[in-house]
Amino acid sequence: METMQIPSGSADLAQRLADAARSILQSYYRKPIPIDAKSDASPVTQADRDAESAMRDILKRAAPDHGIVGEEFGSENADAEFVWVLDPLDGTRAFISGKPTFGTLIGLARKGVPVLGVIDMPILNERWVGGHGMATVLNGTPARTRACASLRQARIGTTSPEIFSDPERIEAFSGLRRQVLDCNYGGDCYGYGLLASGWLDIVMESTLQPYDFAAIAPVIAGAGGVMTDWAGEQLTLSSNGDVLASGDPGLHGAALGAITKS
Repeated sequence: METMQIPSGSADLAQRLADAARSILQSYYRKPIPIDAKSDASPVTQADRDAESAMRDILKRAAPDHGIVGEEFGSENADAEFVWVLDPLDGTRAFISGKPTFGTLIGLARKGVPVLGVIDMPILNERWVGGHGMATVLNGTPARTRACASLRQARIGTTSPEIFSDPERIEAFSGLRRQVLDCNYGGDCYGYGLLASGWLDIVMESTLQPYDFAAIAPVIAGAGGVMTDWAGEQLTLSSNGDVLASGDPGLHGAALGAITKS
């Protein structure tokens, strides 16, 4: 497999983006703010839009030859070798409910493969950064997944059972849920950060968009875990968004098996 090098300075640039989004989201947090509905009925606010706009402005100055894919403002130069993938506010429902468990996701993909990621939690003051050839850190301190010998010992997480949108996906999740120790709901991107730091063992989700997972896969890999689609294939910007992350790589095959045998 081709080595996916991260361009020099990209990790620092990603942190600049996270700083900019964090400041904006903090300024809107628990303040009265209009809530609009997207075409899929999911909520969006000015906080989402302002945070993404700030990150795009920085990228256009600092990396004008790179592409951008963002949740709120779509794609620019998306066929570039390097493409930044932005979710300015992952967990808008949590945000508008006053919960602190929303985050900002910043990913960098090379030739469609995520190679660098940031999970930033603006209110909790926690930030995971990791990538190819770059061990994941949480606020500058090494973050590592934990060993888990079997599914029976595993604690899994997912944002909501409602994310599994059809009978086949519901049964796939149920097949895994029946074999594990415990299941934790909620948290959006925060669950992946907890997995990277050894508090959860598996996170399973469905029908995500590239901006939902492009930042996460490198963070998990840099912490010693693995994240693939439900077929065990490497995640790319073209993946269908059915994802499975495991902290212990030895557990990943069993988790995939529980999904496919359901």
